[in-house]
Formats: sequence, C-alpha cells, structure tokens
Amino acid sequence: MRYIGVLILALVLGVASPASAGEPLAADTALATASGATFTAPTGWQVATAGNKNILEPPEADSRLALVDVQAANADAAVAAGWAAYRADANRPLRLATPQAPYNGWEERRIFSYETSPNEKAVVYAMAWRAGQDWTVVIVDASRATFEKRYAAFSLVTASLRPKGYRREQFADRKAHPLDAERIAVLKDFVRNVMEKFDIPGVGLSLIDNGKVVFEGGFGVKTLGKPDPVDADTLFLAASNTKAMTTLLLAELVDERKMRWDQPVTELYPPFRLGDAETTRQVLVKHLVCACTGLPRQDFEWLFNFGLATPLSSLASLATMQPTSRFGEAYQYSNPMAAAAGYVGAHVVDPQQELGAAYDAAMRSKVFGPLGMTNTTFDFVKVLVGNAASPHDLDIDGKTVPARMDINYSVVPIRPAGGMWTSPRELAKYLQMELALGRLPDGTQLVSKESLLERRKSQIRTGEDQAYGMGLWINTQYGIPIVSHGGSLFGYKSDMIFLPDHGVGAVILTNSDSGGNLTWLLRRRLLEVLFDGKPEAVEQARVAAEQRLANRAKWRERLVVPPAAAEVEKLAARYSSPALGTLSVRRQGDATIFDFGTWRSAVASRRNDDGTTSFITIDPTVDGFTFVVGEHDGKRALVIRDSQHEYPLIESSAP
Repeated sequence: MRYIGVLILALVLGVASPASAGEPLAADTALATASGATFTAPTGWQVATAGNKNILEPPEADSRLALVDVQAANADAAVAAGWAAYRADANRPLRLATPQAPYNGWEERRIFSYETSPNEKAVVYAMAWRAGQDWTVVIVDASRATFEKRYAAFSLVTASLRPKGYRREQFADRKAHPLDAERIAVLKDFVRNVMEKFDIPGVGLSLIDNGKVVFEGGFGVKTLGKPDPVDADTLFLAASNTKAMTTLLLAELVDERKMRWDQPVTELYPPFRLGDAETTRQVLVKHLVCACTGLPRQDFEWLFNFGLATPLSSLASLATMQPTSRFGEAYQYSNPMAAAAGYVGAHVVDPQQELGAAYDAAMRSKVFGPLGMTNTTFDFVKVLVGNAASPHDLDIDGKTVPARMDINYSVVPIRPAGGMWTSPRELAKYLQMELALGRLPDGTQLVSKESLLERRKSQIRTGEDQAYGMGLWINTQYGIPIVSHGGSLFGYKSDMIFLPDHGVGAVILTNSDSGGNLTWLLRRRLLEVLFDGKPEAVEQARVAAEQRLANRAKWRERLVVPPAAAEVEKLAARYSSPALGTLSVRRQGDATIFDFGTWRSAVASRRNDDGTTSFITIDPTVDGFTFVVGEHDGKRALVIRDSQHEYPLIESSAP
C-alpha cells in the first residue's frame, strides 16, 4: 500500500489541456478524452494525446496507461480496436474476460486479463466500458514494480474515468435514515446472501446508529463441520484493523506529552533506522503509520522467516529496507513501519521492558482496558482454546475448507501492524469512542479530540477522493467523510467503517479469505440503506461472485496436480535465502511439499509461456506463492518475487 505526507497536490478544476508530451504534470489534472469522458491525470505523469487516444506515462518509463475511444458492436470488438490504436503489434494471449457491474455512469463494463510469465514481471489488462453508444477502452501495460509503486495513481485515473456529463452520486444533502429494525433486517439479509454466494462460513457483525449499538451478533459457524455458531463475542483475527488501535495509543501519549506528532522518531528511539539515512531523518511520529515514507510493501521477509523473529529484530530489519520513491511522493504501505509505531510507543511507556511485552501491556492498560475490550488480545494461545473462529479458504478443487493457522503466527513479531484478536461486540466499542470524539460511555475523555482527529488527517493521497491518515482511510467520494480500515490475514478478512457526521458505524469480521468480498460490498449496501443510494450492491455481489469462480477455474486450468514428476526430479532437496530462510522439498505420497519450517504447503507445477517452470503453493490460505525454477551461480535455484523485490533461494547442502 502507499503515501503523501508533506506533498500537497492541487486538483485543477474543470477540464484542462494536457501538458505537451514529455512535460510532467505539476498537479493532479482533470482532462477529457476525445468523446468527452473525463478523468484525472496524476501529478508527475506525462500525457500525450493523438486523435482518439490518450497515453499516460508515470515517472518510470517502463509502464503505460492508455485511454482509447472507439465505436464497436460489443466489448470484445472495443478492446480489439483499443489495442490496435495503442499497439498494433501486440499479440499477448487473452487469459480471461469477465463482466464488471455497471458503475460511475458506465452502463456496460468488461475486464480482460492477459497471460504473462513470472519472469516478465509484467501487469497487463484492459477494460472496455460503454455509455450509450460510446466505448472507452483502458489498457494497462506496466511493469509489476511500477504498477505497485504507482498503484494509487493508476487507480486515480480509472476511478475518476466517467462518461461525458455524468453527475456523481452525492449524499451530502441527504439525511441518514435511522438503522431501525426494517433496515437492520435488510443489511442482515444482504450479509446472508453474500455469505452464500461466496461460501463464507462465519461472520461477526455490529451496527451502530446515533452512537449506540443497534445490532451485534453472528452468522454461520466458527468452523466448517462443527455446529458451534458465531456470536457477538466470537474472536476473529482482525489483522490491519490493529493499526488504528496502535495510533490511538500514540494519540494518548501525545496527550500525556510523552511525544509529539511532529517529533523525530530517532529522538524517542535512537536505534530507529531505515535503509536510507535521509528518509530516516525525515520520519516523524506521525509518519510511522502514514504509508508515505517511500518504503515499499515488503512482506515476504516476515511471512517466510518468522521462526526466530522478535519485536526487536523486526524493528531492526527496517534498516535493511530501501525506499523506492521519494518521501511523500507515493502511497506505499509498509507493515514493518506500522509495527515500529507500536514498538516505539511501547518503548516510550516503558523503556526498560522488552518491546513486545511493553506493547502488550500498554495496549491493555491504555486502549483495550479503558474501552472495555476485555477479551481483545494478541495472545494466540489464549484465543484458540476459547470462543474463536477458525480460518478457511478454497482447496485446489474450489471447495471451502478449514485451513491451518501456522502462517498467521508470522504476525506475532509485528503485531502492532495486524496481530489483534477481537470480536464484533468489542470492536464496536472502539468505533463508539471514535464517534464520540474520544469520550467513553461513562463520560471519561480517553483521548483528546485534537489528538484523535489528527489521525484522520490526510498524510498521503490514495485516489480521487481518498487519503490515508494514521492507520485510517478517509474517503469523501460521496460528499461526506467516511473513515475506515480493512484487515487481511490468512483465512481472515475484516472491515470497520464509521460516518463521523452521522453517528453510524459498522464492524464486520469473517473467517474466510472470500470474506474480503463481503467487507467492501457491505460498505456500499450500508450507504444505500442509509441514504437511499442507487441499488448497486446486490448486482455487484452477483458479478463479483461470477468473476471469482471464473478466475479460480482459469487459475486451476494450467496447474499440474500432483506436480509433473520430471520437474520434481530436477529440484534440490534443500534451498536457502538470507532473507527468507530455509526451504526443504519433500515427498508425501504423490504430493510434493515445500516446507519453510514455520509453515508448509503442497505445490503444483505450471509450464509458463516463456518455457520456464513454476511451482505454486496450493494449500488453503497460502495458495499462490510462485517459485520459478532457475539457476544462480551454477547452482539450482527457486526464485520468488513480490512486486518490487526478488528473492533467489539457492541450493544448499547445509543440514
């Protein structure tokens, strides 16, 4: 994910002419295509216009986003015409074409993804959107590294693309309906419907209206195959929703004058280091969870090699991480940086105690305890013997099954970024405090209004009407402020959302990777119920379910399970990487297992279009990690990549 901080972007009003080719835009700039469709071009990008096409190029010269206006009989013909106008020599094989729900004035939409081989490190897709008789084709032809680094900017273009004359839906002049019994029933029915469409085993839900909880309860079961139902007190791994709780701790410390939002972090914790000295000097307390420092998402190191990790080693690992954009230039999300926020705060509270124990104690005494969140914890052992939901995901044949917990323990050393277990009842207490501007039900002011609201100020723009604060998203696309955050770990997806001007909030916790679909769909359905919004969520759910099934089937189509014996025979028994640890390859019947010690998975093989072979993990929740067979300094190697980093695991004979 990503960031902005000190950079202030001026949005140009009206429709401007693009800068001449080669001249980067000085600000986010509203432009129009030949047919009159409007869009916003990002700061620092170049725009070249010729006839019916606009070509947008980020500061990196390895990526393009094309907007092409065409007349066509259907989406397939429109995309073909779009490619012909953008790159007539392009002949990349189509992977899959699936429908998208109507949105933003577009009456018909379709997305086309294309085959790429891992070693290409490419992101290629197209979208054909129709309004009336006019089609606008969007083509993204990018390197993976630039696409991730500039993801917010790519999203700004596509999210702002609207047909000529379209007026955006706004709720600023509407009074929110109360969440009465009838409207609560509508939301509950929607949850049940989406659970069925996406095969989500269990959901915990809380709804708040006028600052009061009007519903709290559960749907479905904690574990498939067992009768125990989810209830209001069932604990789920809330993942990145932890970040807002961590910055609440920092807000209290600001009130206590133990730190300042604008204080250099090195003054509070002198060992604090990033991989770049200049960036280290710029990081203030408010930047620890701002996604604005230039550090890219770099999760594989803590996901793969957490067996011996500690809070101290996790904090120290930041010194090995290099920024890939300038401070405040782009939104890039960093879990290790968010973890540093909690540990630096904990060190301020108790500099003599081990960082993890200090953080746990500070959260109990300053956050969870005062809020009445008595069962909310970071203690996996305590949670898993009680009223807790189990993780679930799809098996290789597309059936939802219970999954192992092992890889979720990776969050323990960086728990201020995502290690919180909580229930719908208890997380709702936190939202009530946010809506009450820091006041608890008994009238006590837990945190000052000023320090609380500082966390909701934009630190980095993430889209047309979106920004990231300190562990909180701020969205104003409907003319009203909506504050939220999501959470994602293996087999758990969650969301919390509140509307400060209306006293409304919602908590949703799920025990399945497919639950991520419910979280964003419920946001839309809640707004529809509150403000008589356009009825879009039901159709969005139907189309998203169709996309999910089609994508899963296409992914499965090219996998060989069990993996091709000839390819397995070429593997070494053991590989190692300084960053990711040791990988053992072993046979278990017909299956081949990749075992990292702390977690493991069966693998499939895949023959890529460029002739290379990949081994891909297929166990529920850890499916999709892709290892490309290669060679490094004359030894057998497996290469795994995230978007901006490459990790070769080299053949090793060490025991």
